[in-house]
Amino acid sequence: MTARIGIVAALPGELKPLVKGWRAEGRLYRGQLGATECVAGSAGMGAASATRACEAILREGPVTALISIGWAGALSCGVKPAQVIEIAEVIDSRTGERYASAAADPGKVRLVTLDHVARADEKRKLAERYQASMVDMEAATVGRMARMRDIPFYCYKGVSDGANDQLPDFNRFMGADGQLRMAAFIAYSALRPQHWRALMRLGENSRVAANGLARLLSEKWSHGNLHQSY
Repeated sequence: MTARIGIVAALPGELKPLVKGWRAEGRLYRGQLGATECVAGSAGMGAASATRACEAILREGPVTALISIGWAGALSCGVKPAQVIEIAEVIDSRTGERYASAAADPGKVRLVTLDHVARADEKRKLAERYQASMVDMEAATVGRMARMRDIPFYCYKGVSDGANDQLPDFNRFMGADGQLRMAAFIAYSALRPQHWRALMRLGENSRVAANGLARLLSEKWSHGNLHQSY
């Protein structure tokens, strides 16, 4: 079966290496991974934004798979910054619902989706409560949208920050549209040198992870058929 996949991210930077050379249409991008047709989109962080991105992609026509990609934080020291990982299962922290990847080994990495950016002081508790190694804000919504439409769901995440990284609390700078209020965040961080090194690592890890995600998707989906493990 020829694949036409929908790819959902939170932020443009997560998609940038993947969609290089693709046709931009507003917040959507159209392109190819080998023989696979692709439509990708980002609408911001959080469940509401992920819903908007999924709906925009699905309005463009039927897809044979819905894929959540992007950056995620590590909850375990066994998951290292800049790694790119195929997620086996996503747990929605609000509802307890679980969404299994259509292809991943069920013994592999589990991710929990929160309604906020995970703070450094809560990561250990999240790891213990959900037996999860990673955390994000969107994957469960993409899993839910896929399940509602009986579409295979896949999840690939790049690790942006380590389990013990001491980063600022991003939540205070999140807008209602799911976007980071960058000017306010930069002004805040500029006065707090204790965060500078961790933020520099975050930026570099995010860049490397985004490139890794682009390579991984190309490897997984360039043959024009549904994921061979599905």
